Amino acid sequence: MRASNKSLWGAIAATVLVVAAGVLAWNAFGRDPKAPSVDYHLVGGDTLSSRDLRGKVVLVEFWATSCTTCVGDMRNMVRTYDAFAPRGFDLVAVSMDYDNPQYVENFTRSGPVGKLPFPVAMDRSGDVAKAFGNVRLTPTSFLIDRSGRIVKQYVGPPNMDELHAMIGRLLQRQA
Repeated sequence: MRASNKSLWGAIAATVLVVAAGVLAWNAFGRDPKAPSVDYHLVGGDTLSSRDLRGKVVLVEFWATSCTTCVGDMRNMVRTYDAFAPRGFDLVAVSMDYDNPQYVENFTRSGPVGKLPFPVAMDRSGDVAKAFGNVRLTPTSFLIDRSGRIVKQYVGPPNMDELHAMIGRLLQRQA
């Protein structure tokens, strides 16, 4: 019996160590992961780097002109940008690699909500979507704090009240 007790306690100790290691790994890597370092190739030919956005609260919105939910939600994105940009917020709309570049350019300049006031990137190679965890569904958004950490991911249109409250809190914090 004594050997069985040693085995039992050994198994319990090993389980506790595995769980503790998992908790430590989650705390180190699972919560608020660092946003990837990427270059956004913008409509019009300019490049915006994630380094250029450091110190701002940023929403990276993956979308497509063929996504009716994305197109319909773009008015909310414009309102969000207009409300928070003066306080240090930025928004980058990233079109998917399968989106027609001409459609993206037309939408950016004169879509249903008019000229978009924030940067629009075309992810022709799919590298930006891959860097953010291989995004394939649109809309998918990532809210990034001033220090470059992803604090929230939305798949589908975000709850705008929740999003605005989170942006407001993040803007009050220092980097």
